Amino acid sequence: MKVTWDNQSSLPTVSLGRRKKSDERQEERGANDSDDQLYLFSADEDVSGQVEVILPANTRKLEHNGIKAEMIGQIELAYDRGNHYVFLSTQQELAPPSILTKDATYRFAFKGKDTTKEHESYHGINVKLRYFVRVRIQRSYGPVIKEFEFCVQKVSPPPEVNNPLKMEVGIEDCLHIEFEYDKSKYHLKEIINGKINFVLVRIKITHMELQILRRETTGSGPNLCNETEAVTKFEIMDGAPIKGETIPIRVFLEPHDLTPTLNTVHNKFSVKYYLNLVLVDEEERRYFKQQEIILWRKDLKHSQNSDPAYFAPNYHDTKAGV
Repeated sequence: MKVTWDNQSSLPTVSLGRRKKSDERQEERGANDSDDQLYLFSADEDVSGQVEVILPANTRKLEHNGIKAEMIGQIELAYDRGNHYVFLSTQQELAPPSILTKDATYRFAFKGKDTTKEHESYHGINVKLRYFVRVRIQRSYGPVIKEFEFCVQKVSPPPEVNNPLKMEVGIEDCLHIEFEYDKSKYHLKEIINGKINFVLVRIKITHMELQILRRETTGSGPNLCNETEAVTKFEIMDGAPIKGETIPIRVFLEPHDLTPTLNTVHNKFSVKYYLNLVLVDEEERRYFKQQEIILWRKDLKHSQNSDPAYFAPNYHDTKAGV
């Protein structure tokens, strides 16, 4: 089987490679992994196309009990691999029971207004939120099932309230730093502007950097798991600051692998982002201050359009080359 989406040649694509834990990244450093490209749809866009059922070589006929297409949205958790949470499921019958004597093509169409894709696709360390079209050929001796995954991105309106962030870092009688950011909510292509003011400096700071942290939280109770990774970091200062000094901050978000903030998706997982200020003194002691920021999507972000006839499906049945 293969699927061709409507207007496939003009559909954008996006990479959703699985994020890895730090120890996995260390083990696989230098590996030439290439992320799969998925066709990209907006949250309210129709998902339609055609599926081609191709009879295997030397097979004259295929008797089946019906062919149907399902559009599925589901959450897959690493600690609960056998139980996927399905939050979207709708299906269409493509063909009644019959006997195929040659290759056949069937159309499917899932209308955006009838099938709300309420969440973004997400491939994390311990969780995936996936959308796919599953084609099922029913047979008396076992079905043939193949899944064709696609990506969903959800555009949001600008926040009505977007206050600046102001915080302080201090060690009594030793250090007092104030830092400000122009906003608390940023779209994924925005620039973070801010400044750091040194009000009191009585310890020798040798290095300062700003990190963007992604914190993925999955499960609850005994299955609660937090994974924090540094998406990127910027050196703000190398050398000792003096009292009254002000250091500007300017961080471009667009080049980095960021998603919108995801809050308690079906009580299964959350993804949050933090600005983490790190200071190091001459004795290599490190001081931290974190502040959450909200990220949202202003428009679709995608790779270049690509022209392959179709993308490789996930195989659930290797019987016959249908």
